[in-house]
Amino acid sequence: MENDAGAASVPSTMKAWVYAQHGKPADVLKLKSDVAVPQVKEDQVLVKVAAAGLNPPDNKRMIGIFIHAECPFPTIPGYDVAGVVVKVGSQVKNLKVGDEVYGNVHEKALDHPKQYGTLAEYTAVEERLLALKPKNVSFPEAAALPVGTGTAYEGLQRCQFSAGQSILVLGGAGGVGSMVVQLAKHVFGASRVAATASTGKLELLKSLGADLAIDYTEENFEYLPEKFDVVYDCVGQCERTVKAMKGGGRVVTVSGAVTVPAFKFIVSSNGDDLEKLNPYLESGKVKAVIDPKGIYPFSQTLEGLAHVDTGRVAGKWSHIQSKKRIDYVNLSFAFFYISCCSLYNSNKCE
Repeated sequence: MENDAGAASVPSTMKAWVYAQHGKPADVLKLKSDVAVPQVKEDQVLVKVAAAGLNPPDNKRMIGIFIHAECPFPTIPGYDVAGVVVKVGSQVKNLKVGDEVYGNVHEKALDHPKQYGTLAEYTAVEERLLALKPKNVSFPEAAALPVGTGTAYEGLQRCQFSAGQSILVLGGAGGVGSMVVQLAKHVFGASRVAATASTGKLELLKSLGADLAIDYTEENFEYLPEKFDVVYDCVGQCERTVKAMKGGGRVVTVSGAVTVPAFKFIVSSNGDDLEKLNPYLESGKVKAVIDPKGIYPFSQTLEGLAHVDTGRVAGKWSHIQSKKRIDYVNLSFAFFYISCCSLYNSNKCE
């Protein structure tokens, strides 16, 4: 049951990117203008999308890599969202129409995700998966955060990372890695943060809080004399990674094969975690990292997916813009960001 009190006018159909079979995105993903706006369940809100994100799992889902844990066709891709609540379900307790929110709409990233994601004008999402958007963070910035930030935060929690410990981050300039560097330093209180990246991204690592920026084209991190309490592998090089940890240390990976004693996990969406991190975003201690090459209009989503698939993205950003006006907030246009994130990517080191 829906609560329409104060709701903005919502059309019955919308524009959305849709695929109805597995295959290469260029072959199967189509922009449609007559897709039904999703119905809101009791615990959900309807969000008018101001900014949305793309991550590597969108490509991988489309080609059928996760076919045994998939949702039915037709499917709207997209995980990250930032936008404005336009309708609330009858059991929604905290959010209200007009609230600016952000989050990852899929509670389990690759375990039967929703049929309808965020690459659309509207998306329905459970209240518990969303957080209020910090006032000083733009919609595009907010849309770049949920998957990368959630993965970074959950991984650090799972390996029991704590103040005073040291950490090495592989792929520190990527979507997840850039957030691991920042959270480890500014939220968890790391004593020392080291991170790998290509030559041109070393200054970025330092600006995010890395004490040691390692050029992986020049150095083999596993042979450094310094070892670390925790190693966070964002690029799928676990066999090398375990050689860089201290005795009794921990290794977490989000990509590739796992070498004992490392562990791997699939991120869960949690609005409460985003709420906990909002003060760090508001203070500027933690920030979204923008890829300067990742700006695309909504009509060029296929190009954005191809950019994501290169794995050579600094941070999590691409920009899509539509001409659909948001009349009830102070915006001229709705903005769609493609979040180019290294999560679940292959051995491409940022």
